[in-house]
Amino acid sequence: MTQTPALLAPDRARQLAAEFGLKPDEYDRVLAILGRAPSLTELGIFSVMWSEHCSYKSSRVWLRELPTKAPWVIQGPGENAGVIDIGDGLAAIFKMESHNHPSFIEPYQGAATGVGGILRDVFTMGARPIANLNALRFGMPDAPRMQRVIDGVVRGIGGYGNCVGVPTVGGEVNFHPRYNGNPLVNAMTVGIADASRIFYARAAGVGNPVVYVGSKTGRDGIHGATMASAEFSADSEEKRPTVQIGDPFAEKLLIEACLELMATDAIVAIQDMGAAGLTSSSVEMAGKGGLGIELVLDDVPQRETGMTAYEMMLSESQERMLMVLKPGREAEAQAIFHKWELDFAVIGHLTDTGRITVRHRGVLEADIPLAPLESEAPLYRRPTAETPKQPVLDPGSVADPVGPEAALLRLVGSLDLCSRRWIWDQYDSMVGGQTAKRPGAADAAIVRVEESLERGGRRALAMTTDCTPRYCLADPEEGGKQAVAEAWRNITATGGTPLAITDNMNFGNPEKPEIMGQFAAAVRGMAAACTALDFPVVSGNVSLYNETKGRGILPTPAIGGVGVLEDVAQAVGLALAPGLDLILVGETRGWLGQSLWLREIAGREEGAPPPVDLAAERRNGDAVRSWIRQGRVVACHDLADGGLLVAVAEMAMGGGTGATLLAGPEGLPAHAWWFGEDQARYLLAVADGAGLLAAAAAAGVPAARIGRSGGEALVLPGGLAISVTSLVETHERTLPALMAQTA
Repeated sequence: MTQTPALLAPDRARQLAAEFGLKPDEYDRVLAILGRAPSLTELGIFSVMWSEHCSYKSSRVWLRELPTKAPWVIQGPGENAGVIDIGDGLAAIFKMESHNHPSFIEPYQGAATGVGGILRDVFTMGARPIANLNALRFGMPDAPRMQRVIDGVVRGIGGYGNCVGVPTVGGEVNFHPRYNGNPLVNAMTVGIADASRIFYARAAGVGNPVVYVGSKTGRDGIHGATMASAEFSADSEEKRPTVQIGDPFAEKLLIEACLELMATDAIVAIQDMGAAGLTSSSVEMAGKGGLGIELVLDDVPQRETGMTAYEMMLSESQERMLMVLKPGREAEAQAIFHKWELDFAVIGHLTDTGRITVRHRGVLEADIPLAPLESEAPLYRRPTAETPKQPVLDPGSVADPVGPEAALLRLVGSLDLCSRRWIWDQYDSMVGGQTAKRPGAADAAIVRVEESLERGGRRALAMTTDCTPRYCLADPEEGGKQAVAEAWRNITATGGTPLAITDNMNFGNPEKPEIMGQFAAAVRGMAAACTALDFPVVSGNVSLYNETKGRGILPTPAIGGVGVLEDVAQAVGLALAPGLDLILVGETRGWLGQSLWLREIAGREEGAPPPVDLAAERRNGDAVRSWIRQGRVVACHDLADGGLLVAVAEMAMGGGTGATLLAGPEGLPAHAWWFGEDQARYLLAVADGAGLLAAAAAAGVPAARIGRSGGEALVLPGGLAISVTSLVETHERTLPALMAQTA
């Protein structure tokens, strides 16, 4: 006979609820829904499902403002990942998620399991993963523990991705003191599926079996979702048991087993066991289907003895999936998973009760109505405070203390602009053999779509991650616009058509009005840019409470963009070749506010960030893309951090070729011309500069010839020459020298 769960005593229940992150009024809702005190397992289920990490209770009201639809969008937010049509009967499936808190507590495993989790979000929808990217934010290398964090995060990303056999092809890295106690690790995966065979997490069919597959369940990661929904304090090291442990070899087997089973018609629904593990996967699948679910935990594969129902429901052990199968297909599915040496167990079935019931060892450990877990989950419209606008910085009011040569060398060797080769070389960017543009070779990574080749096409995907947090701090709305626009530009600069984005919204404590104001403003800016650029949001993640001892990170709405090239042969990189005209597309006003030059050379962090003219972004980018596809552009680079001279230097270093440059317009200080960070600009290397300028004039696109490539140095007006060799040496040595000190 089934026994009823042991209910918690009132005082003990309230104490645990607070420890689990539930506010007093939230716990009162739990009591109202249940009509009684909860059991320990029930309280655990409510606490993780109503955590910030799982419920988005502070962000949902704002995220609704983002555009999510377009003719090419197959699935927008609300599933494991977003899905877009890329032609040839194929779909790209992609998402970006954070593993920030775990990566600070245990850098290697935190980053590794972040990669594993985002891979599962993609292949659970029927896609074979073809590329990983990341967006990393670290504190200063001389901050306590930070070199260990940098080293562990990079090794963890490389270790997991390399072993599972998915290339890591791109990303970005920034450094700032505001990340000293709370680094950001945002992982992105892109996969390819047949557009007619997408798998979803909506359960269906009363009586259908619920199946557990993958690795065994352990005690790692318990309350990981709750930990990710709170600030850090002095006890962060004590939270190490909440960090999961990854096994990339098991993940590889899981990918192959799932894809093999997906080739049949046995699966009704499938869900990754990610944050909140068995709890979230079962609740979300049954809830989306409007059904109930009964779980019997006795048969859950376990790697530790004596595990309780509470531990099994909240464990975040990795490499696990939950499926609903068609009745009678269990043996077929079991044979596939056993062939791949993975666990398989029927642990329940769907019901028509609208409730989740959990049984273990003859005891009813939980009995909760599913609908209120979502419909009565907390939803806050927290108070907001607008970020004060900073004044526009007159470029003529800032003196140049060092001159262009010293400034350029200092910038290309700075933490934000130095070579990332020390990082890239730890990633296998070529596994699978479909990477067409490796890290650093182009503004976006380019990966061939093998399935398109098999169908007679030549398609490739262009993908990138972008955000400029210092802009977002100064003006979150303009910063949100700029993050989307730069992702759009980076894809455009390769010749790709930008199609959609995923986002990773990393912010501080939402209970502070100034932080919630940053979030709301960033969403407004993103929404405006996505709408103007036809670049909808199809998936994403929110990571709040990124604070340590009350000190928040820079607002960091990281953007992952995906676009398509119909012919991979049309893709261009940024490497300069000799004998080409250099054409600057876009207007230059010499915007120095919040620029890297202002920070690194003048020692100031102030002023309004560069405004984003979305009409100019669209006009200039559409023209550049059309010229690339016409074969008129040999190399292309968008202008971003460091401005024009840094872009020229990066192209020169990429191709081992110098250039002779012309002076800027009269009346504009030279340092503003060379290092201003005006937006909507591209630098093109072309064989026929006069022809391209004529095409730009016909299209109403501002463009000017600013030099010609050749030689072994960058030669500035007046004869100042900066050797490409010296640039490369300065650019390459920073990170290896810093990380050589890592113990």
